[in-house]
Amino acid sequence: MYGRAFISWAGLCLLLLLPACAPRATKPAAPATPATPAVVPGGAEDLALRYLDAWARNDAAAQRQGLVDAPQDFDAQHARWRQDLGVIASRFDQVVLESQDATTAVVRFHGVHTLRGLGDWEVESRLRFVLRSKRWSLRWTPEVFHPDARPGDRFGRTRSWGPRAGLLDANGDPLTLPGEVIRIGVMPGRVKDRAAVANVLQSQLGVDPAKVLAALNAASAQPEQFIAFIDVRQERYQQIRPVLAPVPGIFFRKRPARLTPAEGFAAHTLGRVGDITAEALQSLGQPYQPGDVVGLSGLERAQERTLAGRPSGEVRLQRRSGGSELLYRFDGEPGRDVRTTLRMDVQSAAEAALVDVTQPAALVAVDTATGKVLAVASRPLGEGWHRALMGRYPPASTFKLVTATALLESGLKPDSRVDCPLEVTVGRKRFRNFESEVLGVTTLRRTFALSCNTTFIQLSAKLDPRALEDTARRFGFGVNYDVGLPSPGATLPPPKDDAERAADAMGQGRVLVTPLHMATVAAAAATGVWHAPRLLADAEPGPESRLNPGTTAMLRDLMRAVVTDGTAKSAASIPGLMGKTGTAEFGTSVPPETHAWFVGVRDGIGFAVFVEGGGVGGRVALPLAIRFLQALDSPGAIAPPTGRM
Repeated sequence: MYGRAFISWAGLCLLLLLPACAPRATKPAAPATPATPAVVPGGAEDLALRYLDAWARNDAAAQRQGLVDAPQDFDAQHARWRQDLGVIASRFDQVVLESQDATTAVVRFHGVHTLRGLGDWEVESRLRFVLRSKRWSLRWTPEVFHPDARPGDRFGRTRSWGPRAGLLDANGDPLTLPGEVIRIGVMPGRVKDRAAVANVLQSQLGVDPAKVLAALNAASAQPEQFIAFIDVRQERYQQIRPVLAPVPGIFFRKRPARLTPAEGFAAHTLGRVGDITAEALQSLGQPYQPGDVVGLSGLERAQERTLAGRPSGEVRLQRRSGGSELLYRFDGEPGRDVRTTLRMDVQSAAEAALVDVTQPAALVAVDTATGKVLAVASRPLGEGWHRALMGRYPPASTFKLVTATALLESGLKPDSRVDCPLEVTVGRKRFRNFESEVLGVTTLRRTFALSCNTTFIQLSAKLDPRALEDTARRFGFGVNYDVGLPSPGATLPPPKDDAERAADAMGQGRVLVTPLHMATVAAAAATGVWHAPRLLADAEPGPESRLNPGTTAMLRDLMRAVVTDGTAKSAASIPGLMGKTGTAEFGTSVPPETHAWFVGVRDGIGFAVFVEGGGVGGRVALPLAIRFLQALDSPGAIAPPTGRM
């Protein structure tokens, strides 16, 4: 009799006591206490172990060795068993000699068969041996697969997923619902003018003409094959059908889909579902298989296992005489809803703010009291990269929130007299104010409101060398946190020299932030507490840190001055708004290209607006922020369709 031990070559060596497998002893070993009897080479147990080891390795030739009266279709039966059940691996243990007499022996074993897309099916079965010419041989029957199997029977399986659970907003309302889309594509054999097809798909839907022509010209394209290019919602389909339908070769097909409240609504954050890809299949592993529909991006992918649950299924024995017998049932698990921190009204306002923005852009809003993410929007919608969470850029003058905090904590006040010259030189590097601005001797409040670079460079040079880095860390720079989706946060590496320290003070140098992180910086400046952002309502709060007491009121004073008397004065009519503009230089062009920033706080919402390569913050990002706040003041308005899924 033998205890639990999975069959492997090492285990087989030990069980068979083969000399070649024994370790070389350097001194006599202590006598062993007798346990279970050794397997006698050539005995029924020996053959059982060899057979099961070959089965686990899917070695049909080795399995046939030692068989007696083997069926002619032995190999085919094993191959059919694997194919019908989707067996991807088998392992065996608990190999026990159940009975033996002068001419027969029965060995019982425990098998674990891993079925693709379902999991492990455990089977207790038997191997029956006969003694002929003083040698044991295996008399194989389908009972080896399962005790109930008889010649001519076949194995089968079923498998199904339950309904996919939903992504919910902060109030528990659905952000994703089952619906229907129209898939737009072509049939090569019906196309009369390939250029016309490519041009109309580009003009109406933004489909790359080269992609269309390549698909039509592919050698594998069949005349009646439907080649899909894009899915659109019903409302968009109704708009473009009159233009597309008359073009020969373009066809439409309905298909079920998972829809959001409006086209493009939180598209990068919620993500999309679709047929499983090779990459997703490798990453997810069991219980997934080709043909499954899974989350491919965003929270749909990050929360795939929670939303999908587990599939259910059955292993059945199809009787040769008709009918079937249930052998095993896999009890699936229903998917569970995932509640996010997104607020429908705030997200709708973010979508409305960016609805006609054609440049790469992002808008993020957070709850100032908790760090919960209320809205996230990235543009363009047709690009998979989520720049609101993943893009890292120099924050430019929005970083002066951090620099001003360090200065205020060193003893300066908003009314302290400071100088704002045209330029300063630090470490042989000359720094000039944007658009050659000169304010002369004035207050810290005014230099912050009008974003004087030279003031902050001069003042930061007088701080302790570590002061700016230490302050930045309290705003989350260099702090790891889990948003719920990948996001690298913000970094401020130690400056290499005084010139880089000066550049850091004005948000250039090597300072890098995501739009999401800058929203948390604005929130912290207004509340005195930095909270790590998070997207999932049930997630534990992340790291947080506090500013020195007394600093917050002065920071709020400075941020309000930006709106009432500074670079964001065009938003002065918005009550309670505080913020900071930023124009971040990048690249090697002369003059350099610039990103546009505006970060702000109002009514408990901290937000950041970013336009990549957009130009001046106060002229480009600020108007989008105003549009966001105006849309927020008009609840219930969902952003209009943008034309793409």
